[in-house]
This record gives sequence, structure tokens and C-alpha cells, in this order.
Amino acid sequence: MVLVIIKALDILELVAQDQERAYTLTEISERLDLNQATCANILKTLVSKNYIEHLGRKKGYKLGPMAFNLTNNLSYNQSLILSAKDVMEELTLQLNETSLLGILRNQKRYILHIVHSDQDLQVRSRTERNVYETATGRLLLANLTPKEQENFIQANGIPPADTWKEAANRPELEEALTKIKAEGFVITLDSVKHVVGLAAPIRKDNKVIAALSIFLPESRYSGARKKLLAQSLKEAADKISIRLHQAQTSSTN
Repeated sequence: MVLVIIKALDILELVAQDQERAYTLTEISERLDLNQATCANILKTLVSKNYIEHLGRKKGYKLGPMAFNLTNNLSYNQSLILSAKDVMEELTLQLNETSLLGILRNQKRYILHIVHSDQDLQVRSRTERNVYETATGRLLLANLTPKEQENFIQANGIPPADTWKEAANRPELEEALTKIKAEGFVITLDSVKHVVGLAAPIRKDNKVIAALSIFLPESRYSGARKKLLAQSLKEAADKISIRLHQAQTSSTN
């Protein structure tokens, strides 16, 4: 038997016992009688492969998306995906542009769900992207608490000028994030790849928990269509937020 694999499976089994709570490193190591440094290294590997999600140093660890994907279990962000899926399909059908549902996972922008357009010229996006590079990432970062933002910046640094030229130093980054939060909308332009991204917030209990985005070649982002894209995206994000609220209300009645 390979001991490190057994230890990794033990960690997964422990964290899976209660999928709604997070377990701290100390709790995991003590309950499994593991050396804390060894436990931390195994967790780091599981986090990198998305089988475990790290919520922060003090908050701990819980099951990640890949653990649920193994069995096609929809309980991972189930209400969010179910509330968004057909709205996104309608949005993509209306605009014929790709839409995606993004969240923050392990300090990356992570795609929970995506609906592709049938355009001949399409833009593809990796499941995980640098937060600073994407409209969804910037929107979600702007809506973190000040402490969460500070922890993120400490871990990831300031975005390079070629990634986000308006936020190439700390004061500019803080100003940009404040503006994004106030406006509740983000537009990004990759001048190298000529890709435009738009993102609007999805809220639950007055907290931004996800971002809805459409992204497209710059050549299709012009004229009156700019207003249509922005308005349709905002309306779709609001519709998902309302559905989440309704689902929560019905489940507590």
C-alpha cells in the first residue's frame, strides 16, 4: 500500500462527513493522527487538484468541485447552478455570445457553468484563470471584505501593468476595486487577444457570491450592441439573484 495515498483518502473521507462545514488544519491532523506538516503538504496537493477547497487560513478546508465531479454530484453549488443554467441558455440564445458563471476558488476565477454560442469565431476560456485577468475575477475581488481583499493582495501581489494597466500599483488597485463595487459592473478589454469581457454580480442575502459574464471578440463589441450586451447581462444576473432568493425562501417555509 502507498501510505501517502491512504492518508490523502483519509482526509477526503473526513472532510466529506459534513459537506457544509470547513475543517481546520489542526482539526484534520489531530483527528487523523497525522503530523501537521505532512497533513499540510497533502492538503496543498488536494487543493491544487481541486479535490479540496481552501477557504482561508482561519476558515479551513472543505470538499472541492472535483470531489463532487467524480460522482456527478450536483450538490456543489447546486442551487446556484440550477438557478443560473436556463437563464444563461436564454442569454446566449438572445445574444449568440458565450456566457459563463464564475466564482472565486483557491484564489483563482473558477468557471462553474458555461454556455457556448454557435458563432464561427468564438473565444475560449480556461476553467481557472488569474483573477486580475478576467471581468468576473475583478468583480468578485471588488466585492470581498476589506480583510479578504488584503489577504488576496498579500498572496498574489499587484497586477502587472500588461494585465491591468489601470491598477498597476496599490493605490490604483484600491481605487479600481472601489469603483467596480460601486458600479456593480465590469468591462475588460484584452488588447493583445482583442477580447472583451463583461461581468455583472449575482447576489444572495445581499452578498455577491458569483459573477455572470459574457465574453466575445472585440470586433463584435461596437455601436448600439454595447448597450444591448450590458443591459441583457445585468437583467440575467438580477434574474438569477431573484431565483436564489426565492429558492432560499421556499426551502425555509
